[in-house]
Amino acid sequence: QVQLVESGGGSVQSGGSLRLSCAASGHTYATYSMGWFRQAPGKEREAVAGITTDGRTRVADSVKGRFTISLDKDKNALYLQMDGLKVEDTAMYFCAGAPGKYYFGDALLSHSSYDYWGQGTQVTVSS
Repeated sequence: QVQLVESGGGSVQSGGSLRLSCAASGHTYATYSMGWFRQAPGKEREAVAGITTDGRTRVADSVKGRFTISLDKDKNALYLQMDGLKVEDTAMYFCAGAPGKYYFGDALLSHSSYDYWGQGTQVTVSS
């Protein structure tokens, strides 16, 4: 059973930084894709960034230049470095995984590409 556990959320002021982590367990695939999504109250879940095991990434335009996704395959850990945070970045952030699947381009940003989801970690940005 694949499990994804997010951590690192919190409250920061506009312009601040946070680093989210996602610990993955329960799979032995050498090739997989992972992503970060977020959902604000009253809004649909939206993609933030995705990454494959060979380092290909895709970042949503709304966070490009401010957020960086990375993957530590040895630790089975996914990260999201968030800099220059804005009030509109306030949301619950979810980690997603697709063991054994390798996506290109926009597929990395599609929630239907992912089979497993974490419970989320809250990020709140104040002005």
